[in-house]
Amino acid sequence: MPVWRLRARYRSDATPIAPHGVNEAPLAAAPQTDVETRVTRIAMLDWAHFAADVSACTACGLARTRNKAVPGVGDQHAEWLFVGEAPGAEEDAKGEPFVGQAGRLLDSMLAALGMNRAKAVYIANVLKCRPPGNRSPTPLEVEACLPYLDRQIALIQPKLIVALGKSAATTMLHVETTIASLRGRVHRYKGVPLIVTYHPAYLLRNLPDKAKAWEDLCLARATLRGILQADILQTAGRGPT
Repeated sequence: MPVWRLRARYRSDATPIAPHGVNEAPLAAAPQTDVETRVTRIAMLDWAHFAADVSACTACGLARTRNKAVPGVGDQHAEWLFVGEAPGAEEDAKGEPFVGQAGRLLDSMLAALGMNRAKAVYIANVLKCRPPGNRSPTPLEVEACLPYLDRQIALIQPKLIVALGKSAATTMLHVETTIASLRGRVHRYKGVPLIVTYHPAYLLRNLPDKAKAWEDLCLARATLRGILQADILQTAGRGPT
């Protein structure tokens, strides 16, 4: 049993409650032609320009409230892509995803699979900027930021995506349902197999569900092994059995 499943409860750094009195005047929606031009431009970015483009983005109101944009971190040729909802306070301060207590739990989960965020893994969020107070993203914010995630997927070409939490999962799968109904099976996003599991911040508050998260990761590992085996057979000219 992985050590991260047995650890005692400790305080989560990802409270979803927004402070009172935070008033954001959302940016007006851009004309459709401008949106299409922006999406086309993002779809042509290479790694050399990706982070700078994210940091300079002003497509939604989060550009006015963020400290640092959080493009992503990890192996740019990773087999595994982990996707969360949005940066939290510590991520906003450091410009790197999953660096707080939830990030340390994610690192432990990766270690249980024999991996780390420096090799064979890339970590990102649907949103690249923190919503104030860790509130849920608005549809406009998701629409503005999703082209960046899609470009990351095109650049990385991962073998497998793991959606961390309900928000990331329902956004990528274009559904509105419970995370329980999405777990335990293989979905697809942009043609890439996708497994849904709990967000590490949720697991810090709900320790018994760590066992379910481990089941999800085992499913992800088995799915990836099947994909890699099929690739080997195809390369050898025998095709999948």
